[in-house]
Order: sequence, then structure tokens, then C-alpha cells
Amino acid sequence: MTTSASNDTPSWPQRLLTVVMPMLPHHLLSAMMYAVARSEWKPLKSRIIRWVVKQYDVDLSEAVVKDAELYPSFNAFFTRQLESSARPLAAGQNIIVSPVDGEVSQAAPIEQGRMIQAKGRDYSLLELLGGDERLAAMFEEGNFATIYLSPRDYHRIHMPMDGHLRKMSHVPGRLFSVSRYTTESVPNLFARNERVICLFDTDAGPMAMILVGAIFVGSMETVWDGVVTPVRHRISSWEYAPQSEQQLTLHKGEEMGRFNMGSTVILLFPKDRVAWDPLMTNGESLKMGQRIGGRLLTV
Repeated sequence: MTTSASNDTPSWPQRLLTVVMPMLPHHLLSAMMYAVARSEWKPLKSRIIRWVVKQYDVDLSEAVVKDAELYPSFNAFFTRQLESSARPLAAGQNIIVSPVDGEVSQAAPIEQGRMIQAKGRDYSLLELLGGDERLAAMFEEGNFATIYLSPRDYHRIHMPMDGHLRKMSHVPGRLFSVSRYTTESVPNLFARNERVICLFDTDAGPMAMILVGAIFVGSMETVWDGVVTPVRHRISSWEYAPQSEQQLTLHKGEEMGRFNMGSTVILLFPKDRVAWDPLMTNGESLKMGQRIGGRLLTV
């Protein structure tokens, strides 16, 4: 499989982090960050928020709460709500929109059950989906897109198109960083990290939205179930029968979840159901609601 080359030269801290990261207590660090991010002690939360705003040039002019001091905790700031006019949805019934603010990492066909992670690296669709062969068969030879969220981005996740929730699975795993250099360096990263797999029925057939955890991201939420909590460190699944009281319909642009720190969203569609727009190239910046592709009308 071909990938685009990156001319970025990694810094020595990036190289060191890649060597040290497998030895770090990922979940302990994430648990500590969970507590710090939710602390309402003003000296601590205000200092962290001010540092992040300055370090990552965070634009609060689009937020409902524009004064950084008014957020009760760092997590409240990080998962801040935007004004309704800040992210207009691309018009069109068959249009697929970006579910998040972020950067395109990869957007390509799934070939022989393999997906591009980064230049020179790919990984298994089946492993990404927690070994679920029936689920993997739905997306064999289909299309995928990987979108990375940086600390400066808006961290709520929205629907790229209308969908009926069918299934959710939590797959336990590691919490490697998902930065560009790490994805280029750590084999099978997305299939090793903790993740939440959400399966929807759409007009383009089944659609999977995969929320991938990362270092300090041991907490992912959905609007229907809140924080998705690991169950005894094994793969856990929840089924939502069609037209049952448990099944949820979410429309394009509606919030479906959020990261409590930055991470990655992977979209999966079956073969010959969607086409990505030309802007879906590595490194391209996206805003939630922006057109990224369309449903093929032959379906």
C-alpha cells in the first residue's frame, strides 16, 4: 500500500518519547490526568487552561463561554461548547461532513483487510475491530478516513451523516500518543490503543465511527451512555435492536460523543458506498461540518 512521505524531521524529545512510551504506565498516567482535569481548584485549573490557550493558540471567540477563567475545570474547557453558528453544516442530502475539527491523517481504500497508519506502516482492519470477523466483513475493500485532533481543537464529536445506532463496543488496550511522529513509529498503534467502536445504519449502509484513546485519554464519552467504562479489561459490546426503545437516531451534525483529551476518529464505510473529496489528503485541516465526501448515488 502506498503512503505519502513526510519531510518532518523528528526532534530528540519525540524520538525519546517513542522509546520510553511502551514502558510508561499508560492507564495510571491517564487516571492521574483524569483527576487533574476535573479539579475545580482555581489556582490549578486556571493555570493549566491559560498555559494550553497560549501554547496551542486556542481560539475561544467561537466558544459559548469565551472567558477562560469561567470554566469550572480544565475538562470543561477542553470539551467546551461552540456557538451554534461556529460550525455550519455543508448542504446536501448525500453529503458526508467531518465529524470533528482536526487534521486528515489518512483517507484511502481498505486493501486486503489492511489500512494505512502512516508512511511505511499499515495495520489490520480485523484487529482494529477487536477481532469481530462479522463486523470486519462489512468493511472489507471499503473506505476509511483517519482524523487526528490536536490539543487546540474542538473536542466534541458529531455525526458525519444521519445514522441509527446499532452497536457499541469497548476494546481495552494501551494508550500510546497518536501524534504524527508516533503513528509513524509505533506498529499497529490504532489496533493496540483503547477504543470505542460505534456502528450505525445509514443511507450508505453500515458506518463505523471509532474513537481511539491516547496518552492521557482514558475517558471517552457517548451521548447515549456517558463515559464508556471498561468492563473487567475485556471486550464489551452493547446491542441496540432496530426500532427498539434502546435504539437511537442521530442526525447529521448532532453530537454523538466527546474526547476528554485529544485523540483520533476513524470512519469506515463499505465498498463502493462513498467517495472522499480531494481535500482528504494527509495533513489537511478540517472543521466539523465541512464537506469531506459524498454517498455514491448508485447505492
